[in-house]
Amino acid sequence: MARRRLAVTIKHVAADAQVSLQTVSRVINNEPNVRPEMRERVQASIDRLGYVPSIAAQRMSGSRSYLILALNDRERTIADWRARQGTDWVDQMLLGGMLECAEHGYRLIFELVDTHEDHLERELGAALAALQPDGAILTPPHSDNQEILRILTRHHVPYARIGALGDEDGHCPPGVRVSMDDEGAARLATRHLLALGHRRIGFIAGPAEYRLAGWRVDGWRAEMTAAALPCDGLLEAGDFSYASGARAARALLDREAPPTAIIASNDQMALATIEAARDAGLDIPRDLSVVSFDNTPLVRFTTPPLTAVDQPISETTATAVRLLIQAQRDGADPAPTVVLPMSLVERGSTAAPRD
Repeated sequence: MARRRLAVTIKHVAADAQVSLQTVSRVINNEPNVRPEMRERVQASIDRLGYVPSIAAQRMSGSRSYLILALNDRERTIADWRARQGTDWVDQMLLGGMLECAEHGYRLIFELVDTHEDHLERELGAALAALQPDGAILTPPHSDNQEILRILTRHHVPYARIGALGDEDGHCPPGVRVSMDDEGAARLATRHLLALGHRRIGFIAGPAEYRLAGWRVDGWRAEMTAAALPCDGLLEAGDFSYASGARAARALLDREAPPTAIIASNDQMALATIEAARDAGLDIPRDLSVVSFDNTPLVRFTTPPLTAVDQPISETTATAVRLLIQAQRDGADPAPTVVLPMSLVERGSTAAPRD
């Protein structure tokens, strides 16, 4: 039987380099107070022995845990997963967060939190006490949940809020805010349809608990107003689900003067809009143009492929992680607000109106 190879530990590296454990830990954590020749000697031992740093070894140098906690909406995420209708929003968030954490020797821990849960403080507080994360990433709608912000503050956990630009209520110190330009993206989509000649452009909004849903409506309304076009009777609300998108699309298409184009606030509702249009005997894009938010892989394979707002979800999460880690290491306050632009990917679901 082959003998099992013993794992190389920080003690092996320290012995090989003839330095203290603390010096090895400082080199692992890329801390500044190590002489260049000492850093080279330790790194040579690490490379020679094939040592892979563990979180336990990293913690030896101080109070950091080298963990970043990402909080996502439990109810909606589990519902999408169970129905096998989940988008790649979570995938892209994890991609950006995990890769950026790895660049700095950190690990990303993913937790689902139900904001409607009566035991929110007990459950989240227990997770924070057990993990002692160096920071937390909050996604909508958690990024605007004042109770979650208060819990993080009581546990002295700095946080970055994705998709939150509003003012604090005074009880929590402001955290890092990293947002995609939802209002600007809605303006971009609306201008695209206006340039094609559309004048009655409907909009299917997301749920009110997501503040980004309101910003997207604001962008659409602003462009319609700038073009001296009415918005009355052209707005319906969904909840990001396929069923809600179908209901909203039918309501818009059943109007006495229906829209010639519809912008849906996510891909699920856009797909439902296409289905509702076809049930009404309409052709996409000859009779109705459709624009979506998200640009998940699925929309490239619809018939026709969907014109969609592309959200830099991975880059947004990576930016949030990077700002938290930099603030932890440098002791400096990061920029309070970072806004990342979105882009519009034009495909076959939009065209000039028939009339």
